Amino acid sequence: MSKIIIIEDTEKIREELKTFLIRYGYEAVALTNFENIIHDTLKEKPNLILLDINLPITDGYYICREIRKESAVPIIVVTSRDNEMDELMSMNLGADDFITKPYNTQILLARIESILRRVNGVTNQDTIAYNDLKLNLLNGSVTYNDQTAELTKNELKILSCLIKSKGKIVSRDDLMDFMWNADVFVDDNNLSVNVTRLRKKLEGLGMKDNVETRRGLGYILP
Repeated sequence: MSKIIIIEDTEKIREELKTFLIRYGYEAVALTNFENIIHDTLKEKPNLILLDINLPITDGYYICREIRKESAVPIIVVTSRDNEMDELMSMNLGADDFITKPYNTQILLARIESILRRVNGVTNQDTIAYNDLKLNLLNGSVTYNDQTAELTKNELKILSCLIKSKGKIVSRDDLMDFMWNADVFVDDNNLSVNVTRLRKKLEGLGMKDNVETRRGLGYILP
């Protein structure tokens, strides 16, 4: 499990980020003491750092520069500053990416996953497996017992989320957040329709026991 350090002084944003990352399978650590923030960050031996610029005691630029002297850990600057000079300065100081607030959480998640894949040199994460089922995240196909079917974008997202959470119930709210921007109203029935279509495709491949509904709780791959 990859560990992500959150360096953010706004408590609400910090806690929301932490909850979001944990939901998607990361170990998230939100530091709250900024006096020894560089030492405390490196001590955690993170796989990636989310770093704000406007911070108490020392700003994110200084923190980024000092961390780079000792570590190549990926750093994504997440800030309300949105001009090109801020982005340029961040990248020159060693940041790997630059995202402005307010951000789309799914885009942030995609940037995190992309950087971790690149840094870890892992290529087989383009395919994830669940028992005899293999899901190709690059071309959106699913294979079971040597038979393959193509999935829609929504079906792909549902199945990938359930596989990554295999053995655990994923609530409808979490799936809705994962699939669609939480700020945009989407009829709850859309999720049911997509899950039904996904089940039929899996059944068509011969996978009889697939997505289960746990009434009042959500969905699970048993």
